[in-house]
Amino acid sequence: MNDIKERIAAELIAVRDRSLAYTDADDEMLVRQHSPLMSPLVWDLAHVGNYEELWVLREAAGIEPVRPEIDDIYDAFKTPRKDRPGLPFLGPSEARRYIEGVRGRVLDVLDAIDLDGAAPLHRDGFVFGLVIQHEHQHDETMLATLQLSGLPGLVRDGELPPGRDAGPEEVYVPAGPFLMGTDTLPWAYDNERPAHQVDLPGYWIDRLPVGNRAYAAFVEDGGYDAERWWSPEGWQWRQRSGATTPLFWQSDGRSWWRTRFGRTEPLPMDEPVQHVSWYEADAYARWAGKRLPTEPEWEKACGWDPELRRARRYPWGDADPGPSLANLGHRSARPAPLGAYPGGASPYGAEQMVGDVWEWTGSWFQPYPGFRSFPYKEYSEVFFGQEYRVLRGGSWAADPAAVRTTFRNWDYPIRRQIFTGFRCARSDEASTRRDRRLV
Repeated sequence: MNDIKERIAAELIAVRDRSLAYTDADDEMLVRQHSPLMSPLVWDLAHVGNYEELWVLREAAGIEPVRPEIDDIYDAFKTPRKDRPGLPFLGPSEARRYIEGVRGRVLDVLDAIDLDGAAPLHRDGFVFGLVIQHEHQHDETMLATLQLSGLPGLVRDGELPPGRDAGPEEVYVPAGPFLMGTDTLPWAYDNERPAHQVDLPGYWIDRLPVGNRAYAAFVEDGGYDAERWWSPEGWQWRQRSGATTPLFWQSDGRSWWRTRFGRTEPLPMDEPVQHVSWYEADAYARWAGKRLPTEPEWEKACGWDPELRRARRYPWGDADPGPSLANLGHRSARPAPLGAYPGGASPYGAEQMVGDVWEWTGSWFQPYPGFRSFPYKEYSEVFFGQEYRVLRGGSWAADPAAVRTTFRNWDYPIRRQIFTGFRCARSDEASTRRDRRLV
């Protein structure tokens, strides 16, 4: 039990260090809204503290509220991001004092709490996992805000493994059932539960995410001007937005460039493409004669072990991510070169399915059979339907604590300020025909 508490304490310290590093800037930068798509950075900073107070101190420990008068200010459902600059939110110094005070009380609760207790919020430290993952997700949002700001940010160009060209373009996933979701991972969210069997026909999926070179070929072939490659909704978005390239790309007529955290640099052709919307990913896949993988296809290719007939926590197994397995945790503020992590391959041979870029799937965000909200409806349930598309895998900006083969992210199909890319899939027509004969 002490080992679990020590791990939780270490995770709490690590995520808070990260939040403070991303908000180590002058007050004017922190209170300014850099894009109507995003909150002021200082709002995110105090919001993670308010969320932590609500769930650990009030709900799990039954402690009296510290600052109940600010609850509405930091309720993400009450005020859209574009309107948050008008809120009376805490200034940078006060926000830091507030989250420090909350954290001190949270560590006291951690010392005293029984993680073997019957209360669902207590068991296996779920409530602490809830706030740790929540803060890491907001840290990734802060990085997206810093990228949109155009101001120099925390570029952090750490060393990444070299890429490689060897290997097939696609890998094959044979027909058959697999177990999707989880009943056992202690910090998994409600939308990842319950585990349930899904039977899929055989299909092919790209071994690697789509790269900048491949995507540039789509652009140069007139892909953004050819309506035939776009869904009706996607073409409407393309015309309305005026998009002609991924976000942050530029061309001088001879070479491609990108802007990354306030500086313009040559576009690395061997990296996964990022900052594309679902509509752009879908159009590229059509142009390439393929499609986006469904969410079950993505998860099976990522984490199912056909020999042991069980799901893995990560593509390579259950061992924690390391620098030779995946590009996570902001080791470097960019995707790693394609083919950089052969040791992180899934049982089917798919690579870089965790880290580097969030990957769009062809699926809407829907509940699994037998879904039950926990600990509150607003985490998942209110988003189900045909409005949000599912993303999988995590990006270079995602922390390992908030990434696993079953983790589900979702966003509007127009979103591209987030660190998103994709890979393609295609059906095995012979397998599909066999399945149809059996029905």
